[in-house]
Amino acid sequence: MRLYNDNPTLDRHEQLGENRQGEALFFESAQTQANPTGKQFYIESYGCQMNFSDSEIVASILGEVGFRPTRNVEEADLILINTCSIREKAEETVRKRLRVFDQQKRQKPGTLVGVLGCMAERLKAKFVEEERLVDMVVGPDSYRDLPNLVATAEDGEKGINVFLSREETYADISPLRLDSNGVSAFISIMRGCDNMCSFCVVPFTRGRERSRDAFSILAEAQELFERGYREVTLLGQNVDSYKWTNPENAKLVNFAHLLEMVAQVSPLLRVRFSTSHPKDITNEVLETIGRYNNICKYIHLPVQSGNSRVLDLMNRTYDREWYMERIEAIRRIIPDCAVSSDIIAGFCSETEEEHQDTLSMIEFADYSMSYMFYYSERPGTLAARKYPDDISLEVKKRRLQEIIRLQNQVSYRHNQRDIGKVFEVLIEGDSKRSDQEFCGRNSQNKMMVFPKVEGFGPGMYIKVRATEASSATLRGEYVPEFKLVEA
Repeated sequence: MRLYNDNPTLDRHEQLGENRQGEALFFESAQTQANPTGKQFYIESYGCQMNFSDSEIVASILGEVGFRPTRNVEEADLILINTCSIREKAEETVRKRLRVFDQQKRQKPGTLVGVLGCMAERLKAKFVEEERLVDMVVGPDSYRDLPNLVATAEDGEKGINVFLSREETYADISPLRLDSNGVSAFISIMRGCDNMCSFCVVPFTRGRERSRDAFSILAEAQELFERGYREVTLLGQNVDSYKWTNPENAKLVNFAHLLEMVAQVSPLLRVRFSTSHPKDITNEVLETIGRYNNICKYIHLPVQSGNSRVLDLMNRTYDREWYMERIEAIRRIIPDCAVSSDIIAGFCSETEEEHQDTLSMIEFADYSMSYMFYYSERPGTLAARKYPDDISLEVKKRRLQEIIRLQNQVSYRHNQRDIGKVFEVLIEGDSKRSDQEFCGRNSQNKMMVFPKVEGFGPGMYIKVRATEASSATLRGEYVPEFKLVEA
């Protein structure tokens, strides 16, 4: 399995490095799994964490019908690519990969290639017409049908299922942790999105919002903890709008309640979540985070733009002042919380003055990091239908570089303030640069690198004092005088 994030502001090694050790460990153990059909599948995932999580669901479904995973595409009988449509660049990458897979089909006749996820949902049957290399097209709500679609493709017919469901949450499927390091895992708590941001294809590719049974989420967290995992990330397009009604007593479980339930699995289980929407994150959620030490003090709160007029065009349903008030609430209720963001440069009709508002928001919010992109018009969205994409590519790229430059400066200052502080770090594994060092994250989601300490290993907590800082990483040293927390 290969994982990609096409964020242009991240170094490729930073994108893949955290997963390498867990990936290798998984595939080593996978070789011993029962494989009655002798068939193997290879899967690549692009885009958001939801896609990575979905690939684990796909792996579980295929495992039930006798397929086992391989990290070697040349061995695969079935090649799957889980796609993203959020930007044009992501779709271009997929098309390039399909051409590479075509060579594999030529070398190994009978190999099937399937496209999953958002790009499959957006293009539907048209994908088969445009990309004749594709044997099946499967939308995000149709993964249960994969065994039938594979059988159809094996018979020489194209397998297509892009039905969007109002009920599907895959709550009963135990994901196969393909990319896991054995320490951290994703738990999908909801699917779809009801927010119709004018630039975004997600409501069209993932359907309407629906929340998963809270007890199934809790059971998955408990099972992961018992297997030795020490961190879970609750995933949803907008986790703050999670809501599920208990059929036994008609009580509503909102996101604050769910956070508390998962945090109570064990004080040794860290809880993260992504993504929050500024219009929905409540003081109740913030107070719950502040109440539990094992709910990480980190919130990803996408702003997209710092200007109220542009936010209105984006249909974000909040303005600059609302967002700033939410930042101030986070500082007041969770003083040690780090905040990150998503930012779009050069949205339709954005002026230089409005671009400056985004730059000033980066300073005000003091983001620890951001995912930064220039606007990419997506077919079918409200913006594509209603607003001319009238900012030149040159201007978009220049504004993006200004955003990146400022964010790097803010991130550097943010990390410099941590020098001398002691953090509890969950060890994830070896540093990507040296097997003599460990790496792990603190509660604020900052990667810390430090020399190995005898008696410690992945899945254990350790106290580390930050001694150096770059814009992306903290370096530190073990602090033995602090009480240790054994995992």
